[in-house]
Amino acid sequence: MSLLDVSAVALLIALFAYCFAFLGYVLSIAGRKWSNRDPKGHTSRWGKMSFGLTTVGLASHMVYFFTRWAGGGHIPVSNMYEFMTFLGMMVIVAFVVVYLIYRTPALGIFALPVAVILVAYASVFPQEVQPLIPALDSYWLKIHVTTAALGEAFFAVGFAAGLMYLLRATDFMSKTKQARKAQRGIELVLLIVIIVIAFISGVFGFKAAGYHAEFSKQNITVNKDTKEEVVTKETVRYILPPIVKPYKGEVISVEPFLGMKEPLFEAPSWMKGVNAGRKLNTVIWSLILGLLLYGILRLIARKPLGRAIHPLLDGIDPEDLDEISYRANAIGFPIFTLGALIFAMIWAHQAWSRFWGWDPKEVWALITWLFYTAYLHLRLSKGWQGSKSSWLAVIGFIVVMFTLVGVNLVIAGLHSYSGV
Repeated sequence: MSLLDVSAVALLIALFAYCFAFLGYVLSIAGRKWSNRDPKGHTSRWGKMSFGLTTVGLASHMVYFFTRWAGGGHIPVSNMYEFMTFLGMMVIVAFVVVYLIYRTPALGIFALPVAVILVAYASVFPQEVQPLIPALDSYWLKIHVTTAALGEAFFAVGFAAGLMYLLRATDFMSKTKQARKAQRGIELVLLIVIIVIAFISGVFGFKAAGYHAEFSKQNITVNKDTKEEVVTKETVRYILPPIVKPYKGEVISVEPFLGMKEPLFEAPSWMKGVNAGRKLNTVIWSLILGLLLYGILRLIARKPLGRAIHPLLDGIDPEDLDEISYRANAIGFPIFTLGALIFAMIWAHQAWSRFWGWDPKEVWALITWLFYTAYLHLRLSKGWQGSKSSWLAVIGFIVVMFTLVGVNLVIAGLHSYSGV
């Protein structure tokens, strides 16, 4: 068995360990109602067991990381598959740090799914080890990407705690305008999470069924020296039924699905990201499957999902959740500042002879940094605590995820290789 085979098995073990740990954290909270004699002891026992599983998963995740590094010849953070699996590992590292400080098992109910979703999302991308392109062949790759990902991981834990606070502190029985606004906002955030889960489930389902479609796409670039147009063709492969075909793409083969034998429309020309047509198709399918799954869950719960989850968090001090969210974001902010801005600018100067070039990823990294700067300012100077602070933590992580994923859909830039 090669090192790359060992890494694949280790990642699978980590994923299963995180899933079982998540179930343990759920039982540590939900099971208190069944443990009439000693509910605190029940939470403590299951919390310790689940944390033990989490550390086993993290150890296995690290085995994946270092064996892939040794087998591939370079640190495995150079494409979307590798970066997302690494970010998932960093989320667990951040969770472990915060858990050891606050000893709150309920945090695992929301933090671990973030890591699982990231690792599952990574599996959508090609998993082969790819050689480094010249722009990435630098020791700054290790420094920039690892610190930026660690900062984003603490933002993810801050998001989880912030969402927990909103679910715990919001009065879902109130009919006031402010309460209804909070209820709708929470439901929207839960819908976004469900859409992501549905997307991953849909991709795995179609991959398991062996579905595929292929298109030929013409690319036109201009030679900077001769000013002549260079025409190249590439094959774009879909694993989800094509509702949208690539811009100026021609059908090679499409498997019929539910009577649909060809795409319904073409991707707009203003979408310049790498494989934007395929990604837009994925977004549309994610919305369809997510809304379907949300509708099924609403039928089962027979109430808004936020109201259904709220009773499970009874007994948890909302002030503790608010403090955890703030501390996680406060830890993540300086790390993110170093990795995503300072180290990134130093590397940019070495690679492209300039510190700043208004590349889309650079701009959105700056927007993310400014957002969390405003979050800390409002928290410390204006006294924004509780619901206001938690909403900022939730929105901030949505901005982070758009920076990581969404920018590649709409805009092409120097970081477009990360979307391959």
